Amino acid sequence: MQRRQLLRRGAAFFSVIAAGPLITACGGGNGKVPQPPGSGDSGPPLGTHVFSLGVASGDPRADSVVLWTRVERSNPGNNGDIPLRLQVSTSADFDTLLVNQNLVATQVYDHTVRAKITGLQPDTRYHYRFVAGRDISAIGLTKTAPAASSTREQLRFAWFTCQDWSVNHWGALDLLAAEDDLDFTVHVGDYIYETVGAAFQAGQVEPAHAPIKLPNGMPLADGSVAALTLDDYRTLYRTYRSDKRLQEVHRKFPFIAIWDDHEFSDDCWQDHQTYNNANQQQTGRRRAANQAWFEYMPVDMGDVSFDLNDQRYDNIRIYRDFQFGPLMHLVMTDQRLYRDDHAIPEALVPMAQGATLEQAMQMDTSVGARYFTPLPMLLLGQSVNLMTQQPRTSAPSILGKTQTQWWKDTMRQSTSTWKVWGNELSLSRMWADLRNHPAVTTPELKQVFAINADCWDGYPAHRTELMQHLTQNNIRNVVAITGDLHAFQCGIVRDQIGYDPRQPDAPVNPPAGQPAMVDFVAAGISSNSFFSYLQSAAQAMPALQPLVADQPTFEAFMWRGIPAGAHPAFPQGAPGNNPDMLYGDHHAQGYATATITTSQMQVHFHKVRSLEGGQAPASPLLQTTRITLAAGSTTPVIG
Repeated sequence: MQRRQLLRRGAAFFSVIAAGPLITACGGGNGKVPQPPGSGDSGPPLGTHVFSLGVASGDPRADSVVLWTRVERSNPGNNGDIPLRLQVSTSADFDTLLVNQNLVATQVYDHTVRAKITGLQPDTRYHYRFVAGRDISAIGLTKTAPAASSTREQLRFAWFTCQDWSVNHWGALDLLAAEDDLDFTVHVGDYIYETVGAAFQAGQVEPAHAPIKLPNGMPLADGSVAALTLDDYRTLYRTYRSDKRLQEVHRKFPFIAIWDDHEFSDDCWQDHQTYNNANQQQTGRRRAANQAWFEYMPVDMGDVSFDLNDQRYDNIRIYRDFQFGPLMHLVMTDQRLYRDDHAIPEALVPMAQGATLEQAMQMDTSVGARYFTPLPMLLLGQSVNLMTQQPRTSAPSILGKTQTQWWKDTMRQSTSTWKVWGNELSLSRMWADLRNHPAVTTPELKQVFAINADCWDGYPAHRTELMQHLTQNNIRNVVAITGDLHAFQCGIVRDQIGYDPRQPDAPVNPPAGQPAMVDFVAAGISSNSFFSYLQSAAQAMPALQPLVADQPTFEAFMWRGIPAGAHPAFPQGAPGNNPDMLYGDHHAQGYATATITTSQMQVHFHKVRSLEGGQAPASPLLQTTRITLAAGSTTPVIG
């Protein structure tokens, strides 16, 4: 008999199954193992059940992994519970089984199931499948993490982000699925996009991705529709998971996920949306997004806590960490659920131009508040609530007090060679110094701007607090794997802000402070690029249009510098605005891989081609950029 322990937390909610001794596939455990599809005379006929979204594994540890699937009946009118069986084996033919366990998929959780398998061997590959009646899911592969005492000399993983269904193509997932030697994959947010038909989703999309229609939806002022209900968010996950390329990535590699904003609402904070300046609180909508994310991610409830009966917006906790032998400690944070509001209230921008508070609240003002934010005002907003003019007791935070302390403790106590921070938002400085811009004549534009204040640039005091924790405690070999920006980027992150608003004319380069860590940013799988967004934004700010006339000019302005005579707007040339940015490609889609040894971390940025005649390119890869960071260094080497 197979020995196992099964723990249920709610009806078919989450199961913990201890792998038992090997048993033969002719029977044992809790009953006879189902025969291959179509065999036998009893039970529902073949085709009664459908595993249309494939299988997935996630949150790998040295002795456990979580397995996931969704099953439905081919007769859509029958929405009752579906009994199924999970089988795990070390062999592809399942001739012997470590797990042969009954489970139930219920309508309460959209017929998704999650099971944590414990008692596994470290650094070992396993095969798994789900069986409902005579129907069998795809066979998944997974792998446990190396043990704490492992002598493995190398780890290899991929990370990806921002896979908007509605634009461009998912050829990057073809490339990722073709990787053969990955230990695991990481998703750093924007697994789904909550809107359909938004302005940033304009443009062509591959024919494989038909338009999405939400069953309920919340109409927005720009004519788009945003997910509102649990059915809406589930519809998005089902649609995204229907793509065979994404299914293959999940089938082949264990998956570690965190969310960013679009899993709930664009540029969100806590349970507030930012579709207009009122920053409306939407607790029910936030809770629906939380539940759908949990239902569709293969996450471990030993670390991720979720209470459906908790009526608060933060009824889920997803920050957690993973150990991969002595080589690597992976620290995953949540940068949306606990963050404070942006330092500059959006309504202040139109109010400064004469709008009443009531009028301003109904507008959608991101430029000047979250994007192209004047740095002096942003820094003032770290100490003063700009709406009430009252002093703040603490600077705005992204992680929140509890998670910040957890992050500090985790980093300080880590003994791994590499501390890798799974971080949704770019940490690198991205400023635009327009004080001496030859095309700028308006005095209020002759200052330093934070280009994207929705990321860490918008919370500089909090970033400084974290970076000083690293430098003051001599915590070395810290790198961030990042998404959100829709660009490839690599830069040094320092432990000082480097700008004093009391000295507005002082130079901002070279940057101030000690190097604390390195930030590696992966472009989105398909989302429109950061550069394309800036081109759109520049239509409202003519002084910026020369900077985004073409990508080479923008890259030169951002980090490379402009040689004398190379651009008519800068006849004497110009230095790059952000010299700590050592690489940037801000007009790109793709994904990133990393190879870690005791002596170095080597990152490859894989950029894909654009649509070709409206179709996904047959050969998606356009170029690969290699960046190497030696252990003990904070200066990556490009190429």
